[in-house]
Amino acid sequence: DVQLVESGGGLAQPGGSMRLSCDTSGLSYNKYCMGWFRQLPGKEREGVAVLDRIVGTTCVDSVKGRFTISEDNAKASLYLQMNDLKVEDTGVYYCAAAAAAGLDYPLDLAGYNWWGQGTQVTVS
Repeated sequence: DVQLVESGGGLAQPGGSMRLSCDTSGLSYNKYCMGWFRQLPGKEREGVAVLDRIVGTTCVDSVKGRFTISEDNAKASLYLQMNDLKVEDTGVYYCAAAAAAGLDYPLDLAGYNWWGQGTQVTVS
């Protein structure tokens, strides 16, 4: 079974930093498109940052220059470094994997097959 387990969420102050981790198992990690998504209070889940094996990295405009997606292939882990956090970044952050690479719309939730349980990030 494929498992994605997020960790690293918590409470941060505005302007602070936080690093999320996603440990994966059960999939051929370096073949898939991996991404971070979030659900802000009262809003639909949205794509934040994606690492696609063919397309490269993609970020939503609201986090460009502040968030960085990275990975450790040896550990089959994905990371999201979040700097200069804002109150509006508060939400539940999810790790996801797509059973493909070269997605036409890498930030679109519909392209992803497996999801973690989410980790809460609160900026206050």
